[in-house]
Amino acid sequence: MHRHGAHLMDATSARFALWAPDARSVSLELEQQPAIELLPEDGGWYTGVAPCRAADRYHYRIDGELQVPDPASRYQPEGVHGPSQVVDVGAFDWQHPWQGRPWHEAVIQELHVGVLEGYQGVARRLPRLAELGISAIELMPLGQFPGDRNWGYDGVLPYAPQHSYGSPEQLCALVDQAHGHGLMVMIDVVYNHFGPDGNYLHQYASPFFREDRQTPWGDAIDFRR
Repeated sequence: MHRHGAHLMDATSARFALWAPDARSVSLELEQQPAIELLPEDGGWYTGVAPCRAADRYHYRIDGELQVPDPASRYQPEGVHGPSQVVDVGAFDWQHPWQGRPWHEAVIQELHVGVLEGYQGVARRLPRLAELGISAIELMPLGQFPGDRNWGYDGVLPYAPQHSYGSPEQLCALVDQAHGHGLMVMIDVVYNHFGPDGNYLHQYASPFFREDRQTPWGDAIDFRR
């Protein structure tokens, strides 16, 4: 089973994997590098290893025509239509080891990160929330969505935290600081549909969806697969 997306193998290379069962060919386009053809494998996968570093940006090119971000992107610094960015998910230096808290202690405050000026804005409010007796913060959906601020329920890239709220490192710092104040962190997620703007999956991975089940945002995801 392939790991979807870009995963650093060392400081100078990463393995890329895209599930594109409707595609005839897939190439990887790293900025300022020649395109690299990914190799087709069983089950609709295209994979390859390429020289790159953390923070490098890339697209996939489907059938030599359609340029798309990585559906398993960890960061979209230019939004849903822009390039994806390679992220070293193990690089953050966590300061507060966390063992959790019992659920009977949960006093949950739901927060809209955009209204509070991003991840750093939420972090500035943590001491006050802890002082009030809040024991958990619940962040409204963070998966990359179109524009700079909304409710988050039309996200299209569920593994990429919204770029207008801050970087993945700033999100990690928010979680780390919350743990330092004894606060649990929960995140609302949307896993039954993708938003319409920036969702390219219909064009190269139609088996992601089932036409017989609809949501207000289009075809439902086919979890039978």
